[in-house]
Amino acid sequence: MGGGDRAPKTERVLCILPFAKPTAILDELLRKHPNIEITYLERSIAEGLKRESVDQTIYLDKTILVTLTALPESREDSPKLEVVHLFSAGSERVQKSKLFLETDITFTTSSGVHGPQIAEWVVMTALVHSHHFKGLYELQKQRRWAREGPYNNFQQVRDLAGQRLAILGYGSIGRQVARVGKALGMTVLAYTASKKDTPEKRRDDGYIVPGTGDPDGSIPSEWHSGTSKEELHAFLSADVDILVVSVPLTPATRHMLSRDEFAALGKRKAFVANIARGPIIDQPALVEALKEGTLRGAAVDVTEPEPLPSDDPLWDAPNVTITPHISGSGSNYAERAFGVLEVNLERREKGEPLINVIDRKKGY
Repeated sequence: MGGGDRAPKTERVLCILPFAKPTAILDELLRKHPNIEITYLERSIAEGLKRESVDQTIYLDKTILVTLTALPESREDSPKLEVVHLFSAGSERVQKSKLFLETDITFTTSSGVHGPQIAEWVVMTALVHSHHFKGLYELQKQRRWAREGPYNNFQQVRDLAGQRLAILGYGSIGRQVARVGKALGMTVLAYTASKKDTPEKRRDDGYIVPGTGDPDGSIPSEWHSGTSKEELHAFLSADVDILVVSVPLTPATRHMLSRDEFAALGKRKAFVANIARGPIIDQPALVEALKEGTLRGAAVDVTEPEPLPSDDPLWDAPNVTITPHISGSGSNYAERAFGVLEVNLERREKGEPLINVIDRKKGY
């Protein structure tokens, strides 16, 4: 692993990613870490899921794999592989692989790189709803200067200041949503599975885009925690105006939000934004809550299934914004995701623990 006065060992890095080689980023990585060798393959996400799209012999001498979906079939194909760095924050796609289930290879994620762009998506969709922008845009397309609908009654337009922003899953994304929400005058509530009852436990020890997030966990006015329905319902009943769903998808979080949970949110007719994974929400229950007015609105960047079929009832639900799993997209994505890799290259050279390591017991 390196350390002391010894020269760091040669790292043979294989990148299999669904975009053209980012030459400038990789050149800078090589400049800072002359002990690494990089092989780059461009494969689409669909190709990455097909074993035959990659010559399996390419894995034989590699020590680090940077990938989204492409993995070697077995340990025999990758005898020297020590780290798999995922270009995604979620890892459910790889957790059924033999490499994940049957080896002790370290898997790391790119958690932390999505905060800025996803926080903007959350605020954008919340404001589109509260300022009734869809109706205004329709008037613009008709070239009509008119104050109709909600704009005939100024009390129907509500700003975010003073609203209570509840974040279900206070990771890197949730922390940046909290930072932006607080800047807009919102009160932030955080929910985590484990207790965050000390300053040390509230710190963010993962990758942080400089100038973003909540590194020391000082933003929330209220901290909630637990894994039981009762604890979750206590959080959702705490006068929530906007709920942001940012927990990982695990067996414990599948359909975590359903009729009872939406009923708890109905106390203030909350707005729900899901940027995590579609199956965390019971989708028919969400449609029902929107139709009945239990919720005042929703924005979903993820659905169950994906792509969302054209005849799915969610398309016709009132007061919903649907986007095709793009909230994490951004021109800085590759630079930041390779930034996580760079942090871990430095840590490997020093013999230090890596960041963003997946806990196989927790599933994230």
